[in-house]
Order: sequence, then C-alpha cells, then structure tokens
Amino acid sequence: MPDILPSIESPRDLQSLSKEQLVLLAGEIRDELCRVAEQRSVHFASNLGVVELCIALHTTFDFTHDRLIWDTGHQCYPHKLLTGRYRQLDTIRTLGGLTGYPNPDESEYDLFVTGHAGCSVGAALGLSCGDDLIGEDDARHSVAVIGDGALASGVVFESLCHAGWLRQNITVILNDNQMSICPRVGGLGVYLDSLRMHRSYLNIKNEVQRLVRRVPGIGKPFERMLGNLKTAIKAGLLGGVLFEELGFRYIGPVDGHNIAKLQRYLRMVRDYKEPVLFHVFTEKGRGFPPAEQNPTTYHASTPNQTPGFRLQTSGSRHQVPKIRNPKPEARSLKPDTNEPFSFTECARNAIYRLMADDPRVCVITAAMCQGNMLETIRDQFPDRFFDVGICESHAVVFAAGLAKSGMRPIVDIYSTFLQRGYDHIFQEVSLQNLPVAMMLDRAGIVGPDGPTHHGVFDIAYLRPFPNLVIMAPGCTDDMEAMLRFAISLNGPAAIRYPRAVAPTIARKHQLLEPGKAEIIRIHADSTGTDGTIAVCGGQLVDAIAASQTLAERGLSVGVINARFVKPLDTQTILEPLRQGRFLVTVEEGILAGGFGSAVLEAAATEHLDTRRLHRIGIPDMYVEHGEREELLARLGIDVRGIINACETTAQHKNRLMTQVE
Repeated sequence: MPDILPSIESPRDLQSLSKEQLVLLAGEIRDELCRVAEQRSVHFASNLGVVELCIALHTTFDFTHDRLIWDTGHQCYPHKLLTGRYRQLDTIRTLGGLTGYPNPDESEYDLFVTGHAGCSVGAALGLSCGDDLIGEDDARHSVAVIGDGALASGVVFESLCHAGWLRQNITVILNDNQMSICPRVGGLGVYLDSLRMHRSYLNIKNEVQRLVRRVPGIGKPFERMLGNLKTAIKAGLLGGVLFEELGFRYIGPVDGHNIAKLQRYLRMVRDYKEPVLFHVFTEKGRGFPPAEQNPTTYHASTPNQTPGFRLQTSGSRHQVPKIRNPKPEARSLKPDTNEPFSFTECARNAIYRLMADDPRVCVITAAMCQGNMLETIRDQFPDRFFDVGICESHAVVFAAGLAKSGMRPIVDIYSTFLQRGYDHIFQEVSLQNLPVAMMLDRAGIVGPDGPTHHGVFDIAYLRPFPNLVIMAPGCTDDMEAMLRFAISLNGPAAIRYPRAVAPTIARKHQLLEPGKAEIIRIHADSTGTDGTIAVCGGQLVDAIAASQTLAERGLSVGVINARFVKPLDTQTILEPLRQGRFLVTVEEGILAGGFGSAVLEAAATEHLDTRRLHRIGIPDMYVEHGEREELLARLGIDVRGIINACETTAQHKNRLMTQVE
C-alpha cells in the first residue's frame, strides 16, 4: 500500500512535499502502474517513462489555470494519478471505468481526448491564441507534451511553423525516449540522436549570450559578429538547430528522470514569452527492467498472453522473478499448435506469401510494425518493407508513387489511423486510379482503447470514392483470396478486418469471384425460406450460429457472406426482398453510410419494399471503451442480437402480409 499517493487528491497536494518525498512518490506511482498492469492490458512502458516529468509539470504549473495536453494521450496514467483518480485506477480501460486516454468528462485537468498522435502542438497554439483574443491573463501557459515518435507527424511541423511565425507563447515538451510504439524511424530521429551527443550546445550558447551582455559599449557590428559566432558554433555542433530555425527557443537536452532539474528548467521555461521547445530525455519502461530492455514488448501489458508476467515491487524499482517470453518473436507462418489465427495474422501471412511470389509487392506501415505483426516481413524482405513513422498521409502518397512506378504496394494501417490520409486516398490514389491495396486492420470495435481507436467509419468514408473496391473477409479462407485479387487489379482496393480471431468455417468453399457474394450452405435448410442474414465481415460465424438456432425455433434463415461492399452483389443480396422475405444486414461499423446503407440504397433503386429490411450496426454515437465482446453485445452485433433482429423482422413481415391480405 503506498504511503504518499493516497493523500494526493489534486496537484495542489504536491506543493507541501519535500524533494525526497517527490522521489518516493515517483516510486509509488510506478508500483501502482505495475500493479494494474498485472491485472489487465494497459499502456505500460510509456507511462513508466514520464513519471518524474509529470510530477515536475504539476509542481511547476497550475493546470487549473494553465493548459496541459498529452500527445499521445496513452502516456497520461501518472497524470491521472496526480489529478484525483488514484482510487479509480483499477477501473481503467474497463466498461464504465476510467479511459486509457485523457478525457474531459473525467477531470478538469484533461482538455482533449488525445488518442491520435500529433495534434497537441496545434491545439496548444489555438488555446494560446484564443486566450489572447478574449483577453485572458498573458501569464496563462499552454503546454504540449509530445513524444519523439509523434513529433515526426506532418501536422506537428505545420503547427511548429505556425507557432514560430506567430511568436506565440507556448511550450512544447519533447519527451524523447527514442521510441514510438516500435523504435522510431526517419531522419528526424537521427537528428534527435545528434542532440543527445551534443549536450554542451546549450552551455556554449549561454556563454555567448553572457559575453555579449558583459562587453561595455558594445556596438552593432561587434554584436552582429558575436551573433554570427553563435550561429557558427551551432552549425559546427549540430549542422543547424532545427527548432530555433523554426522560431522556437530550444532548451535542453535535460534528464527527464531528475525531478529537481526538471523543475528548475521548467521554471525558466515558464518565464519566457515566446515559443519554447524543451527537450527531455526519458527511458521508456523506466523502473521495470524487462520494459527497459524491451519497451516494444511492454508498450502495453498483456498478463494473460505473457506467461510469467508477475511483479514484485521494492521501493521505486521492480524485479521480475521469471519472464518466459521477454522478447517478441514473430509467429511461424505454419504454427505447430491448434491456436486459431487472428485476422491480423491471416493478413500478415497473405502479405508474406504474396511478397515471396511477386517481387512487385511491397508493404508500407505507419509506426505499427508490431501491431500489424509485420516483423517477419520486415526481416525477410527489408528492401520492400517501409515503416514511415506516424505519417499516414505520407504513407498513402508514397504508395501512390510506388504504384505509378509499377510496384504493387500494400498500405497496412489501422482503420482509425487511415482516416489521417483521407485526402490522399482521394487525390493520389482513387482519382489517379492507381493499384494501391489498403489493409484496414482493427476495423470495427477494438475494445479498451475506446472511441479514438474503434475503426467503425471506414466503409462510410471509403464508399464514395470511384474506382475503389471494398472487401471484408468473413473467415480465414477469404483473406488471401481477397488480397491476391486486390493485387491483380489495375486500380485501388481496400480490405477491412476486425481485431478478432478469424474463424475457419466448414462448408463447400466458393472461390472468390469479383463483386460476388457467397451463399453459405451449412445445413439442410439453408435456403432461407423465411429470410436471410447478409453479413459484411467478421460476424459471419455469429450469423451462422444464429441461423442454426433460428432453425431450431422453426424459422428458416439463410446466410450470405457479402465479401464485397463495393461493388455490391445486388443480384444475390437483394433476392430475399424480391421474393417477399426479410433481409437482415450485419456489419461492425457505423450504420450511416455503411454496408446496410449500401443495401438500402440498392433496394430503393430497384423500388423494392424495404420495410422487410433490418440493419444491424453501430448507431449514430461514439462507442465507449470496454472489452470487444461486451460492446458488441451491448450494440446487438452478436449471436443474440442477430437472433432478436431476425425474429423481430420476421414478425414485422408477417404483420405486413396480414395487412395485405
């Protein structure tokens, strides 16, 4: 049981603590983070790395008045502990509990739900400019804490350029731990590493400034000469200080685990009335040796998937008696166990085989090599694997260039993050009709990460684009066939799939035909004399289970594996409506503009009676965080929900027939 942490109801309680007590508090925070990580999957290593920085921020600024934005927000757990949420920590990332990101509904200290990287600098700049325009006290500070992985996002540089031009009073704290989720990539990372090697720059710069101030009667020519000398020193050490050239005062680098030093520099930063970039070095996974050694593995804790993941705390350091799997290993493409594949693994395996077969195929990801399980591909095909960092827009444009050159690029990005490249899907891919295959991982409900990460909008945001083929696999058999078909096209295609186990469905498999749905024939009466369930994607196995239960209840309901959202197989899917039967569509996505909407539009075009059509999906709302199965059940997108929808629709159909008679 911690001694100090339970007494912290708000950051004001930190002011009475001594330096020694603050150090002890940092250890207690790490103990709590490790304790909750033992219970469930939470963001782990990133939070261990910002404990001292968080304490220093809350003891230097008053964030009931000043502004603080964490970017990306998954590193905000220490912030939650210091802002009155200690007793709720056990509920984090559970249905109805604390979110894993900042949340204005939880605390006045949270300003934005920062689930996507790179937006903190622009938001802080907007806050600062808004305060000026409405006449707020000019002593109010806007602070953005951004990781070095997120720093490479294009939107960050747009915001830095604007802030430097405006000379606005904002503070950007660069939390440099040499990591994104995976090790960072790109030239900016190399530049930041050079700053690590030249810690003397700030001291030399300050000495030049002191010299200028001390020379009596200094004239303009001599002042200019010394200014040029300072610039020459900067250029000699670093090849030019990028952030200062953008208009920021650069401070650092500073040890991000020394609370007293951080406080001293933050007080200095607080007094500046100009844009400041404060560069701190932290260690991802600090205080938990396995996370220090393998921060990628321990970016999020997975106690049920990591045998031996048990924590023993001792002060501010943590020891693990035994870690059986301390380092991630790519799963074999031919596993020696009966454990089912996830859709992500199916996608990875399909990509691997295509790259082995066709030298034109290459793959692009955006800082999600591990999340997309692409480590094997990265290692086996390094010349055709591209990790562009947290730069989804660039990933799409880059893919368009590769396609134009004759390659067959695969853009493998989470559904929710591909939204960041939306304009380029339009301009560079669809409009040019280029053969780019987009793999939309984690489409649908993703679970505890919540509304910022649920990939529920992709069908609606992709359907309007001409030339674009959209597919959704319902089982393991579909994935590779769909990807091979996508690669064969002379235009763009998208394949969406959920964060779930990919079922193997025993039936006479029908080969994938362009734009054709599959009628599932799994039991004697599978023709659906009463109605049909048309499934878009991962709920295919649930629809089959629902059909079997309904048959036992005397209702004959067929199942269609839609496979294609665009072009839609209207001949097959609309046939139940043509025959006067009911039709239930199922999708793990937003109803507005989704698969069911496409079916409804097609039915309207044929002037069919749509009163017998029922759509299952996500209504006009943001879905909270919770386990995927909990959320799907609450939304009615599971076996029980499908059964209820079919029975309700069948009753409605019968009432309509009675009225006609």
